[in-house]
This record gives sequence, structure tokens and C-alpha cells, in this order.
Amino acid sequence: MNCGNRKKIQKKFKLWGYTLKVEALNEVLSFLSHYQDVPSQDEALDVLLDNLQHQSLKSSILDKDSVHGVASLLLKAQTAGAVEEDSSNCISSAALRIIDDIFIIPKFRYDPVKKFFYEHTGRIPIHGDASAKAFLYRDRFLLLLQRLYRDPDFSRPAFSTERSQFGSREISPIQSLIGLTGRRWVMGVISQLEDGHFYLEDLTAAVEINLSNAISSKCVVKTEAYYFTVQDLFSEQDPPLANMASGNRYWSLGHHEHLHVLAFFVEAIGWVLVKTCGFPPLENRDKSISAFPGIDFFGCGTLTKEETLRFADMEKRAVNYMFVVISDIWLDNKDTMTRLEEVLHEYEKQDVVPSLFIFMGNFSSLPCNLSSNSFSSLRSQFGELGQIIGACTNLMQQSRFLLIPGPDDPGPSTALPRCALPKYITEEFKKHIPNALFSSNPCRVKFCNQEIVFFRQDLLYRMRRSCLIRPSTEETSDPFKHLVATITHQSHLCPLPLTVQPVIWNYDHCLHLYPTPQTIVLGDKSEQKEFEYAGIKCFNPGSFSTDSTFVAYRPYNREVELSGLQKG
Repeated sequence: MNCGNRKKIQKKFKLWGYTLKVEALNEVLSFLSHYQDVPSQDEALDVLLDNLQHQSLKSSILDKDSVHGVASLLLKAQTAGAVEEDSSNCISSAALRIIDDIFIIPKFRYDPVKKFFYEHTGRIPIHGDASAKAFLYRDRFLLLLQRLYRDPDFSRPAFSTERSQFGSREISPIQSLIGLTGRRWVMGVISQLEDGHFYLEDLTAAVEINLSNAISSKCVVKTEAYYFTVQDLFSEQDPPLANMASGNRYWSLGHHEHLHVLAFFVEAIGWVLVKTCGFPPLENRDKSISAFPGIDFFGCGTLTKEETLRFADMEKRAVNYMFVVISDIWLDNKDTMTRLEEVLHEYEKQDVVPSLFIFMGNFSSLPCNLSSNSFSSLRSQFGELGQIIGACTNLMQQSRFLLIPGPDDPGPSTALPRCALPKYITEEFKKHIPNALFSSNPCRVKFCNQEIVFFRQDLLYRMRRSCLIRPSTEETSDPFKHLVATITHQSHLCPLPLTVQPVIWNYDHCLHLYPTPQTIVLGDKSEQKEFEYAGIKCFNPGSFSTDSTFVAYRPYNREVELSGLQKG
């Protein structure tokens, strides 16, 4: 192979998190020489990488022995005909990437001057300083603002005649409103600086607003209604959003505290009366990607055009690939475990078993916190779950298992994002299912070209309680549809006040939904639901322990099967 192919292989391994030594690279080249054409070599390389993922490697820097062992097994399997007979499974398996540690994804910040995202370099501490909290809001604000400026309805018209039916909707900075009257469109965040008084602020200034007559209108963004929530509680000494740009001190309000909500539009008459409000319009995924090509927001690495086309073909051919998503598996509840065993045994009998099982918490009927004495019991209960799965031979051989913690499961804190379950809890389970993955919450999965986000949080109830303006029921009264519209327009999984749901300030980017993924799985204890919104497939598998519901998802055509066991 020529130098170009060597660089291609090294780049491919780097995307998967590996570095090849010279002798290891030569071993890969030797392995690929057994395949004639380029497509076959590309597929073989994917299979090699996928099998390396299942090895217990001491380092991400691969030597000759690490590659040789896996390559030899694959060549022997090919000689026996196993690879050819199961080619569709090998292809789809190689195309499945799971980011089980959300804390490692790259962090990008938008530069409003250069109009570009730059990657944060260096170590990101878990415990941020005071400025990290302010940057959390600034980053969220700028993320939506740059998206908004690409929308033709909210940009400056080239000619005075180019106006929509609502007139000019060019966004005005709040500072520019001084001394002006009439109607203006402003994007900012809602702040409650004192009880009963709301302010709208952006990076330039803040102004008190009257929300008594405000309505959530579809004419703003031509879409469903959504939840407006107050975003966070600051103490007086925290720097407000406006000070991030101007450096000026916010006017003093004594001992009062202020609350922030993430960006949305306001059409104001003068300074105070809000007439219409809504969220920034949702941007097409392809448009977001084309605006900043080559940036890996999702965290699975960027693909060449050839790789994208090849994965698209793989996705169409992976008709037997299926995910089974089950949420709220109470391991301490005998009825739940009996029903789960029934589900697993039914899938065990199928000719084609699911490729991936996603088990989402909570894994206990009672919260596991620092005052809980049930950690040893939970550890043994995970061992029992491993025994149940281990009894299903086909599932053990052909399926993978991904476990995501719930809001009441053991962990260092309840702040998002949450790390994976502690090893002490999972050790007994992994003795039976050694290739199981215990993921952080949220978790990102990429199947071929399809980006999927899994998030376990009882979000719907909290969003409704924190709602500032009641959602419009003109088009739908379904709370789940309101929730989906809210998180997608906000490009954030959890746009709640930090007093309601704490977030690790420096890792708020792990909750971003930008560019918008093709599929979002919201594990919630509320009723099982499915909703496709602006081409985004969203579903809630429901609570298995309470309602015996779960979901079977086929990624090749994005089909959602709302499933469940009959009660009785």
C-alpha cells in the first residue's frame, strides 16, 4: 500500500482513539492485503477496529501483538466461512459506536467576532470557579444566537420590500433600544432579579419586562408550543450575562437574587410590555453541519465523504439490527424481575435477536443516596440480573448490553451529566456479562451515520412545575410534544433552573443538542410516548417497573415499536 493508504489507516485508528506503532501499522497492512478491492478493505478495517474495542487493552497505543492476535482470529474465521456468512452482522457491528463516557467529548465555544467554533484545549476541572457558571449561560446564549442569525426571517433584509407578513424581524441588541419606541424583536434570557420582577438581558444590557399579557405564539417560529422556564438562581455577587461582554457592573439590588432562563424571542412595545414570545427557530441538521464542516460536535470523530456514503449503505442493509430500550428496572422488585426475565426469554426464542439492549435506571425502587444502606444489596441484585441474562445463550453470544444510571441511582452527586455506576456496584454483573458497558448519563450512540442520544431523567414533571408561561394548546395539548419542542429549540437536554436540576458548570456542553441528533430517547417515568418532530425521532419507553412498557427501535428505518406486557 502507498503512503496515502498508511495515512488513511492511521487517521481511522485515531478516530477510534488508538495510536499505531510502526510495527502495528505493518500488521494492519498485512491483514488488509488479504482483501482485493477497496470496499472490502474498508469493511475489514471496520471489523478489525470493532473487535479491538472488545479487547482488554493495556493502552490506546497499539503494538504488533495487540493487532496480530485479533487479525489472526478474523482471518481464521474468514477461512472457515464465518465472516462471509455473517457479513451483515459484522458490518453493522463495526458501524456501532458507543460513547460510554460523556465527559470525554470535545468542548467547543463560539467566537462571535470570528464567527467560528473553537475547541477548548487543556484539562477541564470538575469543580469550576465562579466564571464557569457565567460561561455556562454565555455559551448557551451564543449557541442559539449564531443559529438564529442564519435564519432568513430574522436577518436584515437586503431591500426594504423584503419583509415577512409580520414586518421586519431583525434582532435588535437590548442596548440599542434606549430611547426608542415601537415594536422590536429581541433575543435574550429572562432574569428574575427580585420577586415578581422579570428582566430580559443579552450580552449588552438588561431591561425590565412585563409578562402579564405575553403569549406563546406559533407565528414566531411556526411550530408547536413549549415550556418557558426560569433558568437558574444566582447569588448577588455572580456576574450577570450582560457583564460577560461589557465588563460593566450590574445595577445593585441589595440582597435580592435573580433567575435566568435561556434565550427566546420577545416582541416588545417600548421597554416593558411583551406581546409575543417563542423559542429560536429550529435549524435543519444538515444546515448546522454545513455551516461548520469538519467539527466533531457529537464526539465520534469526523468522516470522509467516502466513509459517509459507505456507512449510509451499511445502514440500509442492517435490516435485522434492533435496539431494545427498557427504563426503570427495579432490581429489588420480584415482579419487575419476573417480567424482565419473560421479556428476555421471548427475545431469546427469536431467530434474529436484538443487537443492543439498553437498560436505563432507576435500578432500585428506593433512592440510593449517602444515607442508604442498600449498596451491598444492589451489588448482589446486579449479580442476579447477570445470571438471568447469562441463562439466555443467544443473547449472550449475539447481543450487547448498555446500562445507563437513573436520577436516583448511586453516584457522587445528582448533578448532570452523571458518571457511570460505581464499579463496586457492577462487579458481580460483569462476572456474568464481561462485555457489558456501563455508561454515563446522558449517553451518545452513533449507528452508521445516525446520531442517537439516550437521556434518563424525570424531565416532564419538572418542566411542567417550572413553567413560566403556560404552553399554547392551539395545535396540541400533549405535554410530551411540548417537551420535545422545548429541548430541540433550546438545543439542550435539560433547560431547567439549576436549583431544580444541578449541572456541572464546566460540562454543560455534554447536554447540548447541536447539531440536532436524528434520534433522542428520553427515559421518563411518565407515560410511554413517541413523537417525530421536524424530522427528529423522539420517544419515551415508559416505566417498565410501573407500566411494563418498553420500546424496540430499528435504526435502519427509524421505526419505533411501542411494546409492553399485558397486565394481569
